Amino acid sequence: MSDPSTLWLTITNAALGVVVLICCFAVAIGVFQEIAAKRKKAAAMSQIDREVSDLVASFQDGHTFHLPELGITMADGGEELRKKEEK
Repeated sequence: MSDPSTLWLTITNAALGVVVLICCFAVAIGVFQEIAAKRKKAAAMSQIDREVSDLVASFQDGHTFHLPELGITMADGGEELRKKEEK
């Protein structure tokens, strides 16, 4: 280590090693955050799936929906319950 060029080479290698470790740590944090976000999204979507399943199960069949202001509506159009009055 008495040679100055060897000393600077060793210092440079140590500094580059520290930079590589910092970069690896940053990538690991990014991967962890991405996995956590995907798990959180999957949990939220499963909750929505449960709510939709409960909503569909609460109706007699999957095609009719009771809306207070409209009455019973049907996804396929259905048949009119009453004829419209002509003016």
